[in-house]
Amino acid sequence: MPEIKTNWSVKSPHSGASDLAATAGITPLQAQLLCHRGVSTASAAKAFLHPRLADLTDPLQMQDMDAAVDRVLWAFRRNRPVTVYGDYDADGITATALLVLFFTELGMNASAYIPDRFAEGYGLNRGAVNRIADTRGGLLITVDCGTSDTQEIELALSRGMEVVVTDHHQIPADFAPCCPVLNPQRPDCRFPFPALAGVGVAFYLTVAVRQALRQAGAFQNRPEPDLRPYLDLVAIGTVADMVPLIEENRTLVTAGIRTMRSTGRPGLLALQELCGIAPSRVSSEDVAFRLAPRLNAAGRMENADIGLRALTTSHLSVARDLAGQLHALNRRRQSMEQSILEQIEAELLHCGHLDGKRTLVVHGAQWHAGVLGIVASRLVARYHRPVLVLDVRDGVATGSGRSIEGFDLHKALSTFEPLFHRFGGHPRAVGLSLEAKHLDHLTEGLEELALERLDESALRPVFEADLELPPSRVTHGTVREIRSLGPFGSGNPEPLFLARGLEVVESRVVGERHLKVRVAQDGCEVDAIGFELAAGCTLQRGDRVGAIYSPQIHAWQGVERLQLKILALEVEE
Repeated sequence: MPEIKTNWSVKSPHSGASDLAATAGITPLQAQLLCHRGVSTASAAKAFLHPRLADLTDPLQMQDMDAAVDRVLWAFRRNRPVTVYGDYDADGITATALLVLFFTELGMNASAYIPDRFAEGYGLNRGAVNRIADTRGGLLITVDCGTSDTQEIELALSRGMEVVVTDHHQIPADFAPCCPVLNPQRPDCRFPFPALAGVGVAFYLTVAVRQALRQAGAFQNRPEPDLRPYLDLVAIGTVADMVPLIEENRTLVTAGIRTMRSTGRPGLLALQELCGIAPSRVSSEDVAFRLAPRLNAAGRMENADIGLRALTTSHLSVARDLAGQLHALNRRRQSMEQSILEQIEAELLHCGHLDGKRTLVVHGAQWHAGVLGIVASRLVARYHRPVLVLDVRDGVATGSGRSIEGFDLHKALSTFEPLFHRFGGHPRAVGLSLEAKHLDHLTEGLEELALERLDESALRPVFEADLELPPSRVTHGTVREIRSLGPFGSGNPEPLFLARGLEVVESRVVGERHLKVRVAQDGCEVDAIGFELAAGCTLQRGDRVGAIYSPQIHAWQGVERLQLKILALEVEE
């Protein structure tokens, strides 16, 4: 396997940090971290550290929102059925649950339809549209899909249904809407924040519908829905979809995490219990790495309906049973993922496929389609280059791609769109299907594009520390200051720090792939964990190392201790 080098750097201290600390009433560390994130005034710091739901954008700024609300009010006033057509990932499941629960609270006849990943694929399909038209009719609302499904929407309209699309995926070149399409990516959309998740777009629809019903006097003789309890679903879907946690998303997720800490939703309580998460301390990291993967496992391995029922049930005993099923599916997903990774890495070791290459395209027979996106993400993390992972059967290659900063994979693959049966996604993540006979052409063409657009330095992970900070100066209070900038994720990464001259006291491998180290400096010893860093890293007692890290408080059996999460490590001369 090639050794993947990393680039380290430390940001220069921001000259305005001391003034910001004084005017905003925050600590020097908080001020420095905020300045590094482009937040340099007291008012901006207040908005960042204390985001308010009251500051969210008016949903009517979204193109077609007024028309979408009219369709919902049409169904509401005529007691027509509403079918929420979702997607099988965590974003789609939470968006589906959100709208079904909201419409049910309004007294509407609402139900859900989530397509089977393996039998139906992503988005609207003709068979599903015809079944919904035959059995329910009324209003069809998509979540997290639909923007590209013009023919299927026209079929629904021809069958007498009303249709509203809520989505956040990229707009196709031939986009010509034939129904209200809520998608902040639309070039004609005035909504100022285009990076909402699918569940975020669905939430703005609920805000607008409630506002319209309030203005129409619909709540004079019935309770008005409180939308804050739905924000837990918004937070899960937004974090899971890895959209930037800034601006509108930051406000929604901050409020959603707060809602989760006091949630009465049985499904979330059951999942938190199963994951060992104390509800009062749930974080965006818990959502990203513990809750969302279990919801995603349902759609990846079997049927997303298990996750949907877990989020919508009102019975804790049912929720616990469903949470157990999700946990088992996630364990199965992990096993399949590891098996495919081992096959790929054995082949890479045998053929030296990465030598001199900017991209990695791998394919195999009978690989489970539900885990290929995760495998691609793992390979990107290990080898830091665009990756396609494809399953080949019956002459057709189907799979997923993931990319790195600076290489728009969706744009690159659009060059080959005539080859694809199905294709879509984002700059960093795509799904695709094509005839297997075209794989060589795709592989060679993608490599040529990457050679043009990526130099050697782009293939090295870059770790830019906010400050150089010896662990001996880190306290529990320091960690709390850092955590005040959360929730962390895409667009608002966790602050990183550089430490030099750490002495290795103890080192061992845990969980086969992770490096557990105890380091000392200036008379202070602290534990550290480096996830996925065990491969090729041999440390001896007494070695001096440098590290890029983030400090954490690790709780075990009621005792809280400082721990360093190491992102990169190298032995010093």
